[in-house]
Amino acid sequence: MDLEMLSRCHFMTQSVEVLMSFSTNVTVSAADSGVCRMSQSQLGHEQRSLLPSNGGSCHVASVRRRQTEICHSNAPDKPYRHYLCSLSHTQQTLFVCVCVFVDRTVQLTRLREKGGGDRDKCCDTSNSRICIQLILIMPVHRRQPSIELLELMGVVRENGNDQTALPPVHTPLSYDYVLVAKTIDKQDRETFKKQTEYIEELKKKNLKVTKIIDDDLIFYGIQAPKEIFEKYRYLLKVSDACNWSSDQNIVPLSTRIRIVHFILNHTPIRSGEGLRDLMKMKVFEARFCLHEKKKQRELKESWARWTACLQGQPITAVRNYFGEKVALYYLWLGWYTYLLIPPALIGVIVFLYGLAFFNSSPLIKEVCEADTVMCPLCDKRCKVWLLSDTCTYAKVSQLFDNNGTVLFAMFMAVWATLFLEFWKRHRASYVCEWKVSDWCEEEEELILEIVNDVNCAPKEYKHSYLRSTLVLICVTVMILVIIGLTHALVVFRVIAAVLLAEGSWEFLSNHSNSGAMMLGAVLHYVIITVMTRVNRIVAMKLCEIEKTRSFAATEKSFTVKMFTFQFFTYFSSLFYVAFFLGRINGHPGGYVRISGKWRLEECHPSGCLTDLFIQMAIIMVLKQTISNVFEFTGPWFCRWLKRRRTHKLQRKCAHCYLKDESEARHGAELCDNCKLRDWLSNYRLNDVDSFSLFHEFLEMVIQFSFTTIFVAAFPLAPLLALINNVIEIRLDAIKMVTLERRLVPKKTNDIGVWIDVLEAIGVLAVIANGLVIGVSSDFIPRLVYRYRYGPCANGTVTDTDCMVGYISNTLSIAHIDDQNINNEFLEGQMITPNGINVTSCSYKDYRSNEDYSLTPQFWLILAVRFAFVILFEHVVVIFKFIAAWFVPSAPMQVKNDRLFDKLNRLKEELRCVSSNV
Repeated sequence: MDLEMLSRCHFMTQSVEVLMSFSTNVTVSAADSGVCRMSQSQLGHEQRSLLPSNGGSCHVASVRRRQTEICHSNAPDKPYRHYLCSLSHTQQTLFVCVCVFVDRTVQLTRLREKGGGDRDKCCDTSNSRICIQLILIMPVHRRQPSIELLELMGVVRENGNDQTALPPVHTPLSYDYVLVAKTIDKQDRETFKKQTEYIEELKKKNLKVTKIIDDDLIFYGIQAPKEIFEKYRYLLKVSDACNWSSDQNIVPLSTRIRIVHFILNHTPIRSGEGLRDLMKMKVFEARFCLHEKKKQRELKESWARWTACLQGQPITAVRNYFGEKVALYYLWLGWYTYLLIPPALIGVIVFLYGLAFFNSSPLIKEVCEADTVMCPLCDKRCKVWLLSDTCTYAKVSQLFDNNGTVLFAMFMAVWATLFLEFWKRHRASYVCEWKVSDWCEEEEELILEIVNDVNCAPKEYKHSYLRSTLVLICVTVMILVIIGLTHALVVFRVIAAVLLAEGSWEFLSNHSNSGAMMLGAVLHYVIITVMTRVNRIVAMKLCEIEKTRSFAATEKSFTVKMFTFQFFTYFSSLFYVAFFLGRINGHPGGYVRISGKWRLEECHPSGCLTDLFIQMAIIMVLKQTISNVFEFTGPWFCRWLKRRRTHKLQRKCAHCYLKDESEARHGAELCDNCKLRDWLSNYRLNDVDSFSLFHEFLEMVIQFSFTTIFVAAFPLAPLLALINNVIEIRLDAIKMVTLERRLVPKKTNDIGVWIDVLEAIGVLAVIANGLVIGVSSDFIPRLVYRYRYGPCANGTVTDTDCMVGYISNTLSIAHIDDQNINNEFLEGQMITPNGINVTSCSYKDYRSNEDYSLTPQFWLILAVRFAFVILFEHVVVIFKFIAAWFVPSAPMQVKNDRLFDKLNRLKEELRCVSSNV
């Protein structure tokens, strides 16, 4: 049987690449065809030595001997001979067994196909009937237990053997990159000259450039020669940090895209302008790498669809298509979403715990049944009011300011630590599977610089104290500006409260403070939206001032600055509400005023925590709802608009359709019409850049901050985050796969500086929650009242509840006959809604009714507050350290696998050196 006859079989046309592996741990499942059978008795002695007798292992020495025979044979009828010879022993992943069937050469080859399994293929020819058996011969690969656990939990869904699958290899039908420019009528224009000059520079580097014109657009398809990738592979092997990483015998399409992307961005024209500068000058309209239709369709079916919301993610498939950086983001987001389930449930329990005491709580009863007259909340138009008018407000406060929030805050602090520690384990397992544990982004950039230009000069490490000082001053000024916006927000709330109180609408007049708080929260969201754009511009300018050495260093610097600015933008107002609202406003006769005119806000007698809850609830709901709506509808509308503006794409011709659906032969290409169709469909998608993934990470890390830092004030925050993230994962997936151009695949082994940011948030969460409980909430004043001033004080047992009288105990009285008080309020303000003229009113504070000095109870409560904060933080920090120590950052199997892998590679290198000597 010659090679031409053998190639007529259907299975032979599906793949022409054979990957091999030499390992003693091999399992073989016996093949049994219903059409034809082949027994070992029909094979020759040499061929029987290659096959297992009872489903055991192939004899390694025999396979190696047979491979050597095939490699050194010049016979033309040896299929795959050049493939076998080109692969090294250490990088082979499958066995190839050769046997003879009825005096005809038959290749028994197990081709790696999705799902695996035994394959029996038969085909009839004019001369004879040829039966070809594919025997499953595969190295035993035991996945990391951490990955198995994630799949059992439903966080990931790797479909068995897909976990060890290699990234898709480049096919001749694919172009590495595409540039798009507008057609130019007058060819003497400067734009045309620069465009032509840049294309010529690419051709000098042996890049193949295919030009196709479509109406007013010019498409340049870029394809790199094989020599560039061979050079990259060699430099990768001899590098210090990347030599043990990844598979060095193949260059998948994702790696090709990354290399060509670097070359394009580092190819200047004679004037020194690079691709980024040319795009700013509109010499080129767009640049992008192409989506692979087949892989894109597979990701749509398994991942990028709304019906898959409750299914695990195919992380390895995402890595093969978008690169390790995107895959680790989705792995982190999936793990974060899954681990939100326990705090979401506990937060609901804490909420229901407060709800259970709606009607039985003595605090609520005291507020709702009180006839206490409270002092006016503003000047001139505001009148005295009854404490019982705020019964609903007191009930809402009880939902979030109860004893359960203390334990919940402690739980969330420890939860944040466990989340990060287990994330490190899952990350280590995956990067070990992907062989990128020792990967170094900066060293790969150095390799790419050499690939791009052999005579390149290294970018030296530099440090300038002047630049660092300038950056530090600019960051400080920017933070002060953001804090100044918070002050402006406070002024807005104060003025809004006065205007609402003086308005004609009675409902708003009676609830002016709550209305002002809600309006302030909405305005805060608007400020966040505007400042996000401003912060991005400032952070980029500061990175330019720093002149970082590499893109990895630029990305790290930009991430730290951008997160710092965003953190202050989001949380400055919340810190004011949590720790300053109602504590610096003064008292009747001595109110603190803005510009001597407007009084500062006051807390409700039931506590200040409800104001913080309102702020957080409005910002989280608005941010998550509106952001997700715009995040999805924006790209979808832009794609629809581009389709409307351009002509309808032609259908792909049948000839090219068959090429695209099958494994193309070397040198095969699509016709120009089909190329143009593919390039136009990618051009119509929304643009992406190097920081597209950064925005997704930033959004989730800010949400993580909301979920942990002020969770004591808003126990339902984890539930809202959980619901949002379930939607966010699929929304981002659909957007990346179908609505946006393909991201340039980036290789990495971690989520970068984000892990340090998350750990800093975890520490800050302990401090903030301790202060919220100890300073903002009424937990400590209630505790002091119960055991020092209440009915149960000094161990006294009574039939009444120990908290009866607490509200009255927290109120002080201002007498109108005092001259200072008389000057503070007008006579018309001291008339109750019932028309009664009062001579005194109450306000929330621990002050003497005679001279308005602070009482001993205030100082006792203050001392207990600080003691609690110190105790809370120390206890929680100790628990965090214990949790971090108890959970190793990497599983032992990962460490052992890396140890044995390096040992085997070193031995292999030594054998190669010995054989050469």
